[in-house]
Amino acid sequence: MGESQQEPEVAKFRHMTVDTNGEKYEVPTQLIRRPPTGNTTGIPAAVNINSYPITAVPSHTVYQYDVHVGSGVEKRPLIERVWASNTVRTATGQGWIFDGNKIAWSMTSLVSELNLIVDLDVENGRKPRPGHPDRHRITIRKTSAVNLAAIGAYLQGKMSFDNSVLEAINFLDHLMREMPSKRLFAMKRSFFARATTTKVGLGQSVEAVRGVYQSIRLAQGAKMVVNVDVSNSTFWITHTLDVVALNFTNSADAHVLSAKCKKVQKRSGGPFVESSTFRELKKLKKNKFKVIHRGDLAEEKLWTIKDFSELTARTYKFDLRVRDSDQVIPDVTIYDYFLRTYNRRLQFPDLPLVVTTKKNVVLPMELCCMEPLQRYPYKLTEVQTTNMIRFAVSRPQQRLQSINEGLKLLDYENDVYLKNYGLKISPTMLKTQARLLAPPAVEYGKGVKVEPGYSGRWRMDGKPFWKVPKFHLQSWGVCILNNHRTRIDVATAQNFLRQFMTIYQGHGGVIVNKTPPIIIGPQDTAEAVEKIWNEAGKQTNLRPQILVFMLGSKDAWQYLRIKKSCECRFGVVSQCMQIVHVQKAQAQYISNVLMKFNAKLGGTTTRVVPKAKPTGHFSQPTMIIGADVSHASPGSLQPSMAALTVSMDTICARYAAACETNGHRVEMITTFNIENVLTPLVREWMSTVSGGHMARHVIYVRDGVSEGQYQHVLQEEVRDIKRVFEGIDSPWKPKFTVIIASKRHHIRFFPTSKPAADNNQNPVPGVLVEKDVTHPFEWDFYLNSHSAIQGTARPTHYHVLMDEQGMSANDMQNMLYEQCYQYMRSTTPVSLFPAVYYAHIASNRARAHEDKAASQGPHKADEEHKQAQRLAHPQSLPSADRPPTETKPLMRMINTGGIRWGMWYI
Repeated sequence: MGESQQEPEVAKFRHMTVDTNGEKYEVPTQLIRRPPTGNTTGIPAAVNINSYPITAVPSHTVYQYDVHVGSGVEKRPLIERVWASNTVRTATGQGWIFDGNKIAWSMTSLVSELNLIVDLDVENGRKPRPGHPDRHRITIRKTSAVNLAAIGAYLQGKMSFDNSVLEAINFLDHLMREMPSKRLFAMKRSFFARATTTKVGLGQSVEAVRGVYQSIRLAQGAKMVVNVDVSNSTFWITHTLDVVALNFTNSADAHVLSAKCKKVQKRSGGPFVESSTFRELKKLKKNKFKVIHRGDLAEEKLWTIKDFSELTARTYKFDLRVRDSDQVIPDVTIYDYFLRTYNRRLQFPDLPLVVTTKKNVVLPMELCCMEPLQRYPYKLTEVQTTNMIRFAVSRPQQRLQSINEGLKLLDYENDVYLKNYGLKISPTMLKTQARLLAPPAVEYGKGVKVEPGYSGRWRMDGKPFWKVPKFHLQSWGVCILNNHRTRIDVATAQNFLRQFMTIYQGHGGVIVNKTPPIIIGPQDTAEAVEKIWNEAGKQTNLRPQILVFMLGSKDAWQYLRIKKSCECRFGVVSQCMQIVHVQKAQAQYISNVLMKFNAKLGGTTTRVVPKAKPTGHFSQPTMIIGADVSHASPGSLQPSMAALTVSMDTICARYAAACETNGHRVEMITTFNIENVLTPLVREWMSTVSGGHMARHVIYVRDGVSEGQYQHVLQEEVRDIKRVFEGIDSPWKPKFTVIIASKRHHIRFFPTSKPAADNNQNPVPGVLVEKDVTHPFEWDFYLNSHSAIQGTARPTHYHVLMDEQGMSANDMQNMLYEQCYQYMRSTTPVSLFPAVYYAHIASNRARAHEDKAASQGPHKADEEHKQAQRLAHPQSLPSADRPPTETKPLMRMINTGGIRWGMWYI
């Protein structure tokens, strides 16, 4: 990367010294500031952003109070009822803000703490239960004063970001949520109307609901803005529990569900255990419902599902005490009770009963109606995911309409709490002056160049790859894995291969062996991989370079077993294709597959044409490291997976990737993983890219980290990466640039005119926003580098944490943008910097390398449910059943053919 005359901002900040095993490394304790000059390349572009300026910010003092109800272990619903009581409101007065748990705020300064007794029986006009009065003590004690003027002082540069600024922002965040939370269903910073019609069924008793998201943010230009966006989430449908249960378990009717819920024997003569369907039902636990059997006399009381009973309305019996008499009728069934008491004949008396949290109260499913907007926290099925995407995807104009509907829901203008405290929000969307960066030209082999322009799309049309594999294709084989529905014969595969080889040669590929062995593989996947490996090696007496599999099924488990066998048993890359595409043999599909095929063999699809210098942005030996940590779905005990990618050529187009387990839901990459995963990659880079020399510049791009973890990245991960380089003998040490890349945000661009807007009003590739919604002082920006295929484009948020190289905004942002055109398997620029994009792909692909026997099979739903229950209350479990703090390492890939230094994961 070219040297800049600008002094690195990081040098102006304090550093902390971390002592690790006797060695000292320095990392900054503050993040670098934005360069004084922003990006000057490209052209200006007017862009609307879904943020609304705060036009009046309160600057007076607000007092914070500690709220203590009862013994301190009371549940949140009770705390909220006590707080909302007339007793508390009379004593405190109007205008108080409460977080629903322990903290309250008011402009009133209480002279002394309040100690009140709240009698909820009296409040609700009911008789107290003998021996169980609904009376609770509440104590309200002033703890601190929140100076709202601290925000303005920080934005104007008069003070640093300290706890007083944080407390003020925290208060304003709760202030903005107070009124919406009373009218709408609140889920963190998202709100959903209880009677909304903007929803769609996803299948199996799950629905998607559209709501609104809001977040208050400090922004560049000494301003505050409110980010407002669409929020989509999943909930259980509102219906009687029998219908919910039938749909959720895919049961045709109540008789089928009843049969599926009976205990089963896993083996002959073995004990009877709960069925998988009955365990699935337990995912409904903790949901709330109302009863419907009392007609107009139905109470507003909410009941909670504690569990389900294997007994039914016909088999559950109890002694019934006749009201207003001493008579007791023994052995009354639930079925008879409802017939005798309410003249209600149950339609489905053989279904499991609902066990409530109230002692000795069980109810039939058909009389329990689920409350609306109860979150569905489990992983969606493939069908549900498809339906969710269809519901969530919306073009820019539709999204703008949904945002405006959300603003009506929030109703800032009539929010009495905002008025009381003096907070005003503009109803007009923020408009900023963005930059539209110039799109690069793309170069293929033999000097063929393409100018995508602002469209962000181009065609291959037989163009030669920029780089084909060093070793020509000689030893390879094809395995057909048919299933009972989708099948092909060897002749069909041969026809496809002829087309495949012709097109590959058109892209510059050199094929020595044009008659690779083709076999119809056995049913056992591992056996099939071994068989084609042996056949390919036997034909040429050479180690196979790649194995091709034609799959009749989309079974993910079969795919993972192929990858595991190829990579961990034989150390060979593989290419899988669906038989339905093999049968069609379309040229466009084959070219798309060949981009991956060529990359796995060591080739490069394309490169960005350098603009100013022949070496482009990398005028000195530069290594790019990408990192990501992926986590398993909620409720799973699968380990988190850390992935590191390292550029393996001078133009930073090819990336090697290495992965390892990273504990259970641990976001920071462990010291052990960085040392053991990164060190071999760095040494390989020095050997193959720089002729044995150390890199002069290392760019570390980290994905998936929240703002609260930025310091952890510097003080843990960057410290460990620097230690790796310190451990390699070299006359110099590289300068580091550290960048966070994130797509987990709600900022959207709405360009006002062309060329910044495409035909769908989405931003074209290259739209860059550096101000108005970015951090007040630190160096961050939003960059839209892709062309949205569907929906509304989501830009990537880049935040520069460290820059020892002293890069200018022009160099930094154009490098990040142009690298997105070198993504190996597409003819469009991608939305995320390729180094972290590849790390994300590799971290998910590496799950195939988990060290477990194939006999364990894929993770079944009932096992996931068991794991979810363990994770929900880990402290109540024996230590052996708790989530593991250490996880079993992955199986290592056999590196005889150098697979670890290639793009095995793509």
